[in-house]
Amino acid sequence: MRIRRPSASAGIALIIVMITILVLSVLAGGFAYSMKVETKLARNANSETELQWLGRSGVELARFVLAQQLALGCEPYDSLNQIWAGGPGGQCTSNSPLTGIGLTDVELGNGRFSVKIMDLERKFNINVADEAVLQRAFMLMDADAGEFPAVIAAILDWVDPDDNTHIGGAESDYYQTLIPPYYAKNRPIDDLSELLLVRGVTPDLYFGPASTNHTPGRFERQNQRLGRVGTPLGYPVGLMDLFTPISSGKININTASLMVLQMVPFIDENRAAQIITLRSGYDGQEGTDDDTPAGSQGMNVLAFLASAGLSQQEAAVAARYFDQRSRTFEVTVEAEVNSYKRTFIAIVGRNSPRDVPVLSFYWR
Repeated sequence: MRIRRPSASAGIALIIVMITILVLSVLAGGFAYSMKVETKLARNANSETELQWLGRSGVELARFVLAQQLALGCEPYDSLNQIWAGGPGGQCTSNSPLTGIGLTDVELGNGRFSVKIMDLERKFNINVADEAVLQRAFMLMDADAGEFPAVIAAILDWVDPDDNTHIGGAESDYYQTLIPPYYAKNRPIDDLSELLLVRGVTPDLYFGPASTNHTPGRFERQNQRLGRVGTPLGYPVGLMDLFTPISSGKININTASLMVLQMVPFIDENRAAQIITLRSGYDGQEGTDDDTPAGSQGMNVLAFLASAGLSQQEAAVAARYFDQRSRTFEVTVEAEVNSYKRTFIAIVGRNSPRDVPVLSFYWR
């Protein structure tokens, strides 16, 4: 019996068949992956509208809570133990519309959202800060005493309405020499990140401890390419921790941090710590049931400052910088639909229980 050997053409045909199968498999896999991506994009597009409504719903919930908090007649103050700040609620919360209100994992429709409210009066308004306030801020930041006077002058030049340069400062004639060139604003700051455009304000000064955890902006990336950004200096606090561009102009003594309190005349670290101890109540922890903020138990701002060790004259001066109410709030809403997430941010004013306007609303 003769055994026939496979011809060369038969082997080539087998290879062609195998290549064809491989190519078809790759095409099928690519098509399946493409369809999966398209399906996910379509689902996300369908979720976009619902996400935006969830974000707006979160802002409306925040407005309701802030309005009801102001309406409580027995709490003529804003503090960290109240519902809006994430606390358990003050002495008047029981039997009020705020009873049972939650700000986290609120389910609505096909999604859910969480709301975080932060008053902006816990920081100093950069647009009303004078040279003395800025000096105290840079001292708290442990900035170089030989360098920060020029930075302060540049900040004042950026905000003031004229083109007259403070000693060591900078106006448009300096900024026009940069690449790209731009003008000094000569108007109040709208967004605090504008400070990064001011001569001498580095990301380290602006972000403070968070200087290594942020995404570099366009001007910062340009400075990196030009070799103008050095090793982070590790400031204990940054300008973004101390200042805000939008507020009533006064600091809420019940919500301000240890550092912000020290920006007020006659308040050093020990007196600032004493203020925080006074408002923390018996357990020594802020944001709990037994908090005793200014405005409660018959203790107004002047009495609070006197209890912190200030003389009557010193307390009278410091009290001009303080309030026990907050009137401007930043609302952050984290919304989620079908594992698709988005963060919404709104700035809300509060003039009365019936007047809580949304000043801005955007998402990122």
